[in-house]
Amino acid sequence: MKNIRNFCVIAHIDHGKSTLSDRLLDFTQSVGEREKMDQQLDDMDLERERGITIKSHAIQMHYPHTDGEMYTFNMIDTPGHVDFSYEVSRSIAACEGALLLVDATQGIQAQTISNLFLALEHDLEIIPVLNKVDMETAMIEEMADQMIDLTGCDREDIILASGKTGIGVPEIMKAVVERIPAPKGDPEAPLQALIFDSVFNPFRGVIAYVRVMNGVLRKNDNLRFIATKSVYEANEVGAMEITPKPQPQIECGSVGYIVTGLKTSSEIKVGDTVTLDDRPGERLGGFEEVKPMVFAGIFPLDNDDFEPLRDSLEKLQLNDASLVFEPETSAALGYGFRCGFLGMLHLEIVQERLFREFNMDVITTVPNVTYRVTDTKGNVTEIRNPADLPDVNHRAMVEEPMITAQIITTTEYIGSIMTLCIDKRGTLTKQTYLSPERVELHFILPLAEIVFDFYDRLKSISRGYASFDYQPKDYQETDLVRMDIKLNGENVDALSALVHRSKAEYIGRGMCKKLRELLPRQQFMIAIQAAIGAKVIARETLSAMRKDVTAKCYGGDISRKRKLLEKQKAGKRKMRQFGKVEVPQKAFLDVLKLD
Repeated sequence: MKNIRNFCVIAHIDHGKSTLSDRLLDFTQSVGEREKMDQQLDDMDLERERGITIKSHAIQMHYPHTDGEMYTFNMIDTPGHVDFSYEVSRSIAACEGALLLVDATQGIQAQTISNLFLALEHDLEIIPVLNKVDMETAMIEEMADQMIDLTGCDREDIILASGKTGIGVPEIMKAVVERIPAPKGDPEAPLQALIFDSVFNPFRGVIAYVRVMNGVLRKNDNLRFIATKSVYEANEVGAMEITPKPQPQIECGSVGYIVTGLKTSSEIKVGDTVTLDDRPGERLGGFEEVKPMVFAGIFPLDNDDFEPLRDSLEKLQLNDASLVFEPETSAALGYGFRCGFLGMLHLEIVQERLFREFNMDVITTVPNVTYRVTDTKGNVTEIRNPADLPDVNHRAMVEEPMITAQIITTTEYIGSIMTLCIDKRGTLTKQTYLSPERVELHFILPLAEIVFDFYDRLKSISRGYASFDYQPKDYQETDLVRMDIKLNGENVDALSALVHRSKAEYIGRGMCKKLRELLPRQQFMIAIQAAIGAKVIARETLSAMRKDVTAKCYGGDISRKRKLLEKQKAGKRKMRQFGKVEVPQKAFLDVLKLD
């Protein structure tokens, strides 16, 4: 155990975690020349296309130190985006140390601070690393001073590195051995192993990734999963190298995988404790429960695909523990699921993964957050669906969730960022200058206001120089209304939304305009309306496609043309009575991206 080191790599998005991880793999020769590629640990096509890490990735490396000992490193590369912070918290729970990366060209960002505090809560040993020092725009001394202010470390503790050229990699490996403590645990105690991730393999069933806290996990052991009370045999255990490496046992303090042949995904829960059936240990403290921020309905295009969609979501949940879902029905869309996400990027990624990995075409409804409604009798209920909002006569109060937002930016963008946050019903609570050019702003904002386009607008007004992080706060009373979108007088269930009364007209106009651009023209005129109850607050008209019925009239009296036009008009009116407007799938997502 004294030669094992468990650590993770944490940083803000795009600060070079995956590139530096590639260099560490090269240095320890963990990857053969033929398998070598950029973003080695990002095994999803989606991650490579977008250039971001979506999933945490654990890997085992072997490092011969200068003291002549061979050390085993279990490293976890984590995502940097705020929507995947649950992945980071789970990775931190399985480690004793963390490499805190800061980009020498950008400095400390909001997610850097958030991840650092998360690591300190778990008493992790922090190794500060200043990355991208080889770039011409690197401000090494200024950024080093920022890191000293933030972490309280000494100047000589900071390692200067470059994921691109490999500068500082030997120093990082040496620091991991010397600064990060070896795992604690009793190999003789009853087995206690924490499941920190899992994945579904169609041939081998569920594969669980575990960190052994006490005892030893051996092949062919009868294992009990404490939360689900199920018992299975360990068909295979091993180490997580570039290709899984079967071993006779996973030592105390180490990280590895278990294959049980289990086919039902609900039998394994991330955060559960694995122990021996004949000599059970106590349950370990898992991770804090995930708190979804954004809720949206996901419905199959064809109602027959409801059960396959359930299976797909269960298998996806194994690999993405922050996804939560429950069945729901909609008058327009039939049977589907109300899903909870950590943010809009998370929603987009889940939808994309459902299509790519499970070939599921789905319709996503307007995302919204959880509101609390107190009725006239004093009962409090949580609502996540616009259809559940009671009538005005039956509700005494509606409360919406608030967040504390932390924005770090350069001084030239303070004015435009404050305007954006105040426009989103935000209140400035604190303003701190980290340096003469960089400022940290704290706002209290309604969560509903940041769901749609806040992050995109923040990035565009600050030209990418603002970073954003948030934590849930509490609930606050609000004036909430349900806004319906009607096509030719018929409600479109999937586009109903819960909005603040002051924003209803702006959002309604925007959605109607967008729908007018997105909907295909029909043989009849389509009225697109936004309404609160019986009151229409915005309207757009999509004109009909029209055939030139007068083309065959070459002169003659005008009454001949008028007669043909009247006949066409009557036909259009009849068609409008019976015609049904189909909303294309692309329109459901695009209509949410209001400018």
